[in-house]
Amino acid sequence: MDAVVLAGGYATRLWPVTKHRPKMLLPVGETTVIDRILTALETDERVEDVYVSTNERFGPDFEAHVAEQGYEKPQLSVEETTEEDEKFGVVGALAQLVEREDITDDLLVVAGDNLMGFSIGEFLDDFEEQGAPMLAAYDVGSLEKASSYGLLELDGDRVVDFQEKPDDPNSTLVSIACYAFPAESIRFSEYLEGGNNPDEPGWFIQWLQEREAVHAFTFEDAWYDIGTPESYLEAVAWELDGGRLVAESATVEGSDIGENVHILPGATVVDSTVEQSVIFSDTTIEDCEIRESIIDNDTHIESLDLAGALIGAHTQITNGQ
Repeated sequence: MDAVVLAGGYATRLWPVTKHRPKMLLPVGETTVIDRILTALETDERVEDVYVSTNERFGPDFEAHVAEQGYEKPQLSVEETTEEDEKFGVVGALAQLVEREDITDDLLVVAGDNLMGFSIGEFLDDFEEQGAPMLAAYDVGSLEKASSYGLLELDGDRVVDFQEKPDDPNSTLVSIACYAFPAESIRFSEYLEGGNNPDEPGWFIQWLQEREAVHAFTFEDAWYDIGTPESYLEAVAWELDGGRLVAESATVEGSDIGENVHILPGATVVDSTVEQSVIFSDTTIEDCEIRESIIDNDTHIESLDLAGALIGAHTQITNGQ
């Protein structure tokens, strides 16, 4: 089978940190979000080709990253867009990729910005056993959260109803962006030719479920849809589990480093308190209190109290100025 890792978004809700960096390459502990997925696919013998579906703006970032990590399977498949409003939609991009790469095998589709606690190998085991389209399903535990996703109703593990982003959800079991399709179920072009929504893949699943059997792989492990500063920091906290990750080349002096803090190489923290935050490389923080914040590369912050801050690279803020 082949695999597509969706990595074409522009992550505007994480700007300025992701304005010039794909969110899939944000660090989560010792690795990145997308590396968890690429490593699993690299080591699964059932997966032959892996296509990283991205855009023209971030194509060079992924090309360099794949080469640096030494992966053999991943190759880029680039959508010809450079801005959010130029995107074809996820289903539209998938249809183009399937045609562009001449994909005729079974297909795994997974979002590169999803941190999933379950094993992709186990998901594929279930897919092979069912021999039918499969999606991963998770109980988000909140009706408010459920309204932002595709909502499932199951009979056993078969999907008997699917509603994409319902206004009035009646359960909290949702579909996450991890799908497997037999070759004959890769019907993206047929779906689009009917004038259907080209954006979220959930609309395609809703359409497909009405035409053939679709099954669910329900899991209870961790899952984070990394699209906001809050969800990113939650994923970091899950990975660090109350600990601290301070790079050897970072400098920390006279400071209190609290739980779930990641300080990257070359950063300097002096006479400060830092909690539940990510401090990127070559940043200097002096005499500050930093909580639940993301401070990008090569930034200098002095004598500030920040909570829930998102500071872009190469920023200098001293004494509130």
